[in-house]
Amino acid sequence: MTRIVVAGPRGKMGYEAVQLCIKEQDLTLVAVVDSKHDGMRLSDFPEFSDVDVPIYTEMDRCFSEQNVDVLVDLTTPAFGKKHMEIAFLHGVRPVVGTTGFSDQDISDLTRLAEEKQLGAIIAPNFAIGAILMMKFSQLAARYMPDVEIIEQHHDQKLDAPSGTALKTAQLIAQERQPKHQGHEQEVEERAGARGADYEGMRIHSVRLPGRVAHQEVLFGGEGQTLSIKHDSLNRKSFMPGVKLAIDQVLKLETLVYGLENLID
Repeated sequence: MTRIVVAGPRGKMGYEAVQLCIKEQDLTLVAVVDSKHDGMRLSDFPEFSDVDVPIYTEMDRCFSEQNVDVLVDLTTPAFGKKHMEIAFLHGVRPVVGTTGFSDQDISDLTRLAEEKQLGAIIAPNFAIGAILMMKFSQLAARYMPDVEIIEQHHDQKLDAPSGTALKTAQLIAQERQPKHQGHEQEVEERAGARGADYEGMRIHSVRLPGRVAHQEVLFGGEGQTLSIKHDSLNRKSFMPGVKLAIDQVLKLETLVYGLENLID
């Protein structure tokens, strides 16, 4: 039985993670960490009436008082790194769905994980279909190096481009040389019209109510185009990936950035 703490249970992803822990027979939720309601029980809230676990506002105290194997952190970029560092200090393996980590953050956290010989996973996207989209795009880039990325999310998302779009661009960049796309003399009549530039690739971010998580990778070639697209229609789509990450993090002694590294 794997003992889980969920950080951010009142968010939409956090709610689904709590339900995952209730549904899966090999997982048990021992506590949650929230920004408020310290000392209350999660069952005090109508949507969690059957989930009787304590709520903590201090992660350090939570880990000191509870026996925890894995932290599932679905909070915000401002807290993700701090929570991982606290988890390592207590021998807890973090699975983090928060994006916005810098390259230096990843390097620092990898060093901590290896010092403690603890597994850790940061996943810009938990949807298995999205991971396959990224891997397919990386393969396509070997043969069609002209590419742009369009990602769409709900209007409450904090970071742009999304972690998935940046991870996709990084994987594609491993297969193509940096190159300027478009006319050599093209001019943006409005700044940002061509999107963010990553080694010559353009990344376009859309933020609208009603969206969940969507990405299309467009490749162009002589007389042809290729579109690789993934849509998450609700947040349940992320839970198989969360379960995969929980199972795999117990076998690791370093940090893995991206679920694509866990899928052959």
